[in-house]
Amino acid sequence: MREIVLDTETTGFEPHEGDRIVEIGAVELMGHVPTGRTYHQYINPQRSMPAEAFGVHGIGPDLLEPPQEPKPGQETLRDKPLFKDIAQDFVDFVGDAKLVIHNAAFDMKFLNAELGWLNRPLLPMDQALDTLAIARRKFPGSPASLDALCRRFAIDNSSRTLHGALLDSEILAEVYLELIGGRQPDFALAADTRSQAAGGQSDEWRPMPRPEPLAPKLTKEEAAAHAAFIEQLGDGVIWKN
Repeated sequence: MREIVLDTETTGFEPHEGDRIVEIGAVELMGHVPTGRTYHQYINPQRSMPAEAFGVHGIGPDLLEPPQEPKPGQETLRDKPLFKDIAQDFVDFVGDAKLVIHNAAFDMKFLNAELGWLNRPLLPMDQALDTLAIARRKFPGSPASLDALCRRFAIDNSSRTLHGALLDSEILAEVYLELIGGRQPDFALAADTRSQAAGGQSDEWRPMPRPEPLAPKLTKEEAAAHAAFIEQLGDGVIWKN
């Protein structure tokens, strides 16, 4: 099962009021195991950056009014591609995988707005899995933000001083695995899964019955001795039921 843990950063809250996506980050899972494949892209929103949004993610000081000189580590956006330039790469990476998103309605709203403006097919809402909704069902009445869930599951988010799409996706992947019960599913097959995700052509592994059963290692004499021993224990022993 292929899943994409995804996050976006934007200029605000409403695409139909002029807000745009400025960053997309995504992490690929196969059988609930990270494969190492990621998608990350900064995007020129073709508009100014509101101070409120800049305060959240710190992206695009060159789009503030007036523009600011970027500090070390800050991403500028004027030289980044437009969404129309990266749309195909993004759609190809996502494919038909389930999209694991925290507050999915927000990110899907923006992604489909951007795709719609390009007259491209929209992402079906049922393709998204909302980890915020999962957390609220699992822990009713408790805080369900990404930071709160990191505290609950003892996940290190100390590098998250600002929001960032790829970092948040990597953290959300860990949170998601805890929400669905930890890393147990398919863990033993992680190496094989990563190999397939990297381009291997092998079929998905499934256990199959042996065409010929293994020969028993118990001899006829041992079986007879065991039966005689059980017979000595009387009629009430559980091995006779």
